[in-house]
Amino acid sequence: MVTLLPLIKRLGIKMISLTGDPESILARAADINLNAHVVHEACPLNLAPTSSTTAALVMGDALAVALLDARGFTAEDFAFSHPGGALGRRLLLKVENVMHSGDALPSVQRGTLLRDALLEMTRKGLGMTAILEADGTLAGIFTDGDLRRTLDRPVDIRQTTIDEVMTLHGKTAHADMLAAQALKIMEDNKISALVVVDQNDKPVGAFNLQDLLRAGVM
Repeated sequence: MVTLLPLIKRLGIKMISLTGDPESILARAADINLNAHVVHEACPLNLAPTSSTTAALVMGDALAVALLDARGFTAEDFAFSHPGGALGRRLLLKVENVMHSGDALPSVQRGTLLRDALLEMTRKGLGMTAILEADGTLAGIFTDGDLRRTLDRPVDIRQTTIDEVMTLHGKTAHADMLAAQALKIMEDNKISALVVVDQNDKPVGAFNLQDLLRAGVM
């Protein structure tokens, strides 16, 4: 570090040092020195850096948090600087980045037989299907959980319509919503899948917990 001091000075870079000796070369060269001196190391021989490293860590964290507050640094700023990290993914990834749309969106019309709805769920592999009104808006949702509850009572899947067993107006998400927000909806309501609707309440996509897991949101 000391060998870089002439270059730092020549470039006119302001420097804050954090040292255990306010009279050290680094401390004297800095514009501001933070004195993290400790009287005695925790090491019984007073040799291994122990108390001093803890003091440096605490002082460094305090400096970082003070700078964060002074600059109004937000979680979104952090995410843009670390897009590949877990926090970055949680703050940048949107529902539209994880949802299945187009032909991959499981959906059936009201009045569809339960048997045919189950075939649609099997083909699309999301563990759910959206149920549509005649005008294309969302009427309800039917999931693996609904299927388990349905099978607890005598039901003929060849005669029962999806209208009789679906969940009316289930929880939904929007494409521009953060995936992390959608995950919270799922956790709060103990559900494993969400339908994505547009401003006219028409389904445009769907996703499940496995999609969020693969995307690193959870």
